Amino acid sequence: MGCRPSRGGALEERPRRLTGSQSRCLYCGLPADRLATLDYDWVLLEPDMEPLAHIVPAEHRWIVLSDGLVTVYGVCPPDPFQRCRIEHRLACSAQPLPDLWPWLTSLRVENGRQVERQKDPESPQPPETWRDTG
Repeated sequence: MGCRPSRGGALEERPRRLTGSQSRCLYCGLPADRLATLDYDWVLLEPDMEPLAHIVPAEHRWIVLSDGLVTVYGVCPPDPFQRCRIEHRLACSAQPLPDLWPWLTSLRVENGRQVERQKDPESPQPPETWRDTG
C-alpha cells in the first residue's frame, strides 16, 4: 500500500500506532498534532487549541476518545462546556479557505505571522551608534 494524503494534509501509510504525535504541515510547515481517526486514517489537529464546541460548526468539531482515536463530534446542541479540537487545515495560513468564524481568521493570520518569523529568524540589528536627538 503506498503513501496517500489524508484529509489533514500529512502523507502517511495506514497508522502504525494509535498514539498521536506531532507532524509538520505540508503547506505552512508549522507543527500540528497528528492523530488517528475512527477510520484509522490520520488527521492533523491544531495544537494547543480547544475551543468550546458550541462555537464550532458540528462538521468541524473533533474530540479525542478514551482510546486516543479522534472523531467528529456532531452532537447538536453540544454541552455548553464541551471542548473540541479543530483540523489544522482550517487554521493553516497557507491554504485558502472561507472565513468560517472570526476567531479562526485571527488564528490563521497569527499562524501566518509565525511562519514569517520562522523564515526570518534574525531580528533587525540596532544601529551601532544612536543619533543625537537633542
